[in-house]
Amino acid sequence: MGTLRYIAVEGPIGVGKTSLTTLLAQNFSARCILEKPSGNPFLARFYQDPKKYAFQTQIFFLLSRYQQQQELQQLDLFNQVTISDYLFAKDRIFASISLDENELALYERVYRLLTGRIPTPDLVIYLQAKPAVLMSRISQRDYDYERSIEPGYLETLVEAYNNFFFHYNDSPLLVIDTSEIDFVHREQDMAGLVREIKRPRKGTWYYVPQSFG
Repeated sequence: MGTLRYIAVEGPIGVGKTSLTTLLAQNFSARCILEKPSGNPFLARFYQDPKKYAFQTQIFFLLSRYQQQQELQQLDLFNQVTISDYLFAKDRIFASISLDENELALYERVYRLLTGRIPTPDLVIYLQAKPAVLMSRISQRDYDYERSIEPGYLETLVEAYNNFFFHYNDSPLLVIDTSEIDFVHREQDMAGLVREIKRPRKGTWYYVPQSFG
């Protein structure tokens, strides 16, 4: 994998970040860093009443992700490849669409205090999917805390993600539309992605499986 020692997998809710991260970690014998959204005690209440619980939910996520990234910073990233199912900077995507003006200003103050020693990935893999596909996947996995997610919220989130990554240039970016790809059940899709990762490039590029390209 050359100089790729730290890879982050990103994308909106239901796009398959954790599944792909776990599979990639197995393929590359890598350390696997997984977020645990179910551990946020405010999340279910946020989906039921976003205005009331947005700030608590976002600050809990911010501090939890920061703590996990600090632990990652202590690891020897040159000793073993590390693959994570989130990018720390993504926290601001959710904050930007969930918080009101005053909450966002306070959130940004806290965020700026925390970002000084966050490791930058050598590669970010951005997974995309249409809101209807995401809604279907969320329904199929049927997590308790996600049952109140509204289609309108998902559409706003997808738009915010696309805007964020359209301007992203902190590290090489591999973009994948997962609407017609199944990394879990189609070995050829996964094998093709692994080959793509092993020949990294600069800037932004797109992975399209040969069967769909």
